[in-house]
Amino acid sequence: MSGQFEAVVEVDRSVEEVFAYLADGRNDPQFSPRVLKIERIPETPTTVGTVFKSTVKDAGMKSARQFRITELEAPVRIRWAEVSKNSVAVLEGGYDLESLPDGRTRVRIFNVLEGHGLGKLLVGLALIAARKDADAFGTRIKTAAEAAIAPR
Repeated sequence: MSGQFEAVVEVDRSVEEVFAYLADGRNDPQFSPRVLKIERIPETPTTVGTVFKSTVKDAGMKSARQFRITELEAPVRIRWAEVSKNSVAVLEGGYDLESLPDGRTRVRIFNVLEGHGLGKLLVGLALIAARKDADAFGTRIKTAAEAAIAPR
């Protein structure tokens, strides 16, 4: 079983700046409290093929995660897939960015979750939790991006 959650938020910064902020996955802990630690491999600007290794805490349990950037189309599209083997994993995720008037950016984030092994029983619960938090997650992205990117 698999399923998707998504959120849409408007950030009061330019699309180029928001893209650069989100393309650097090392910023994830600023808006995702489940991410305890993250590093970019290689330690160069993000491109297709870049891997982000992280330690996350879900439902009280820590796990190691690795996500590979599969598409990067500045400044409008970022895609990733989880390459680590976890019971509930991200089959595909991404950001779609749209430039809005007055230097604002509409951001759509989504993740498609898939269960493996025992995770086939857990993915439904993970989706319920993710969908319940989706709007708050979008708000955390907005707040973090606006705090990290100086206004013009």
